[in-house]
Amino acid sequence: MKRRTFVQRIGSILAVLGITETEWLTMGNRYYQALAQPTPRKLALLIGINQYRRSSSLSGCLTDVELQKELLVHRFGFQPSDILTLTEEQASREFIEAAFLEHLVKQAKSGDVVVFHFSGYGTQLPGESDILQNALVTTDENQAPPDSHIANYLLEDTLLQLLRSLPTDHVTAVLDTSYSLKSTTQPTGLRTRARQESAETQLATAELDFLKQIKTQKPELNAPVVLSATSGPQQAAREVLMSGFSAGLFTYALTQQLWESTPATAIQVSLVQVAGSIQQLGSKQQPGLLSKKKNQPGLVTVENLLTDSRTGGEGAVLAIEEDGKTAQLWLGGLPPQVLEYYGANSRFSLATGTQLVLRSRTGLTAKAQVLKVADTTPLQVGEVIQENVRILPRNINLILGLDTRLERIERVDATSAFAGVAHVSTVVATEQPADYLFGKLPQTPSRYGLFTLGGELIPNTDGGVGEAVKVAAQRLSEKLSTLLAAKLWRLTQNQGSSRLPVKVTLEIVSSISPRVVMQQTVRHLHAETTYKKSLINPVIPVGSKIQYRVQNLSDRPIYFMLLGLRNHRTAIAFYPWQTPQEPNQPDNQPQLQQVMIAPNETITLPQTTPASGWVISEPAYVYQHQLIFSTTPFNTTLDKLEKAKYSAGDQQPIATIVNPLDVGQALLQDLHNSSDIKAEMNGIATDSYILDINNWASFNFCFQVM
Repeated sequence: MKRRTFVQRIGSILAVLGITETEWLTMGNRYYQALAQPTPRKLALLIGINQYRRSSSLSGCLTDVELQKELLVHRFGFQPSDILTLTEEQASREFIEAAFLEHLVKQAKSGDVVVFHFSGYGTQLPGESDILQNALVTTDENQAPPDSHIANYLLEDTLLQLLRSLPTDHVTAVLDTSYSLKSTTQPTGLRTRARQESAETQLATAELDFLKQIKTQKPELNAPVVLSATSGPQQAAREVLMSGFSAGLFTYALTQQLWESTPATAIQVSLVQVAGSIQQLGSKQQPGLLSKKKNQPGLVTVENLLTDSRTGGEGAVLAIEEDGKTAQLWLGGLPPQVLEYYGANSRFSLATGTQLVLRSRTGLTAKAQVLKVADTTPLQVGEVIQENVRILPRNINLILGLDTRLERIERVDATSAFAGVAHVSTVVATEQPADYLFGKLPQTPSRYGLFTLGGELIPNTDGGVGEAVKVAAQRLSEKLSTLLAAKLWRLTQNQGSSRLPVKVTLEIVSSISPRVVMQQTVRHLHAETTYKKSLINPVIPVGSKIQYRVQNLSDRPIYFMLLGLRNHRTAIAFYPWQTPQEPNQPDNQPQLQQVMIAPNETITLPQTTPASGWVISEPAYVYQHQLIFSTTPFNTTLDKLEKAKYSAGDQQPIATIVNPLDVGQALLQDLHNSSDIKAEMNGIATDSYILDINNWASFNFCFQVM
């Protein structure tokens, strides 16, 4: 393509964006002036499309662009003027390609950082020899005649070729889309970012010509890192509805992890945590690396991708009111399951010492009152905020989405029936946020079951043929109580914000030496995270013995609790059984004891012989372990576990919880009791849990047994 054509096209883009040519040239001068600076420039092109004429609209793609932009500006120091966004009608194939060449190819120099992001539909089209090619669906179809079978889309191959042509080693692309749409009748509460094209659809020759042209004219100068929302052709990229907004599961989980990451954290390690977050939100999609740098040993670090990163946090200051006493905050660094219930009066701090108190939240933004201002430095826009106090409501329900394919009378009956189940609320699936789905089994429409938001049937929740809705609700009440308990202890997750220095490693026990599967620390330790090589989704072979190695790096004793969920089915806990050592009483029964870890001490759990561990004997299960640490004992939690009256034969180190909801509520109460700050917040103590970041740490370990 000729230079003149590109100038015309970029002029069209600028007109759409409302930027004059003079303003564009001024921006260009700043780019060129930056060449003389020792710090590399950081350029980004972000694409998001919700509205498509030939498909149902998506809801989270514009949010994805916002999530990425706020992350790049406030966490990694990008200049807003160096970030070009194309959304909705701006995001045609020609506009995207022209913007890529003008904004990235022409501007980027050796050592610069470049980020590309796309959120929208993906699809597959027949190419040469009828081999299917992955393509990003652009908005050209919105201008094409309704009966047109010409697809003017952006080929994934074209994008990869453009990325490789950039003259810098620091190139990252994030693709929150997928290409293959499986026909399914499973209930779902998540939109899928993939669509099926008709058999007559053909790719526009202009795109094929452009791909041939850049292959001959643009040499491959680097091997970009391409992060994909899925790791296999049969997986679907999904987006989730939350309170006040929708977002791509992958983009939200990835950006949230990057808010918390330290420069030494590897991208593949981040993807382990991203996969765990996605799974907690109800989808089995696994993120992956579409490509990686040559001669890399399998680790790509955030430091290499986004140089000069700032201090991690839970968000940033977006704006300051005229009186200087109110600030608008961005909360994209909070875990998604925590954000939903993040309560008023939660507190944040800045590096300067300024304190902020949350007053209200709408989606990802919040209003906060400036409680205490540092003496020397006034509050500034762009400052990173770090969590100090987390306020959670005591009255939290499990939200059950009613599948839209249920008959109207069935939804009415279900609403009435589940209203009689304690701590359960119902909504219409896809219209309001939900935790799980209630619907019919596709193979047997006369049977009801409980599903994840991604449409996976939860084991042992399907009923008999012809079962009444009311009977199904009663049958599922115990299961719903278990799922609510897991929801409660996930709300304690705070690896990114905890000030309690703890390091935890999940290991497979062997006769030679333990083999590390995953390792996590609180962000403030700035320690490198490790993982089992080449695994995005950690897998433990069936029959393995596992153990946790815990290091207390603080100057005070800490107490430990492990709770978990096995395949969305059974709640489990670590039971620290100990036999009292009292003389002349040989028949003493084991009792539950606090696990206390002394300062600077390392212990393994279970605390037994080196060759022992927990034997993982059941295949095809997904385990989610929540490891919680506190500066005070878990008295209330252990009391609830003891009241379950376990027989001697059930006294295993890790076993089923028979009263999981009581245990989950007791856990939050124990963390509330450990908070020193609650004395000065008595006004909200009666209907909320007050959790002090200095006094607890909570990690989620998610792995599969195969």
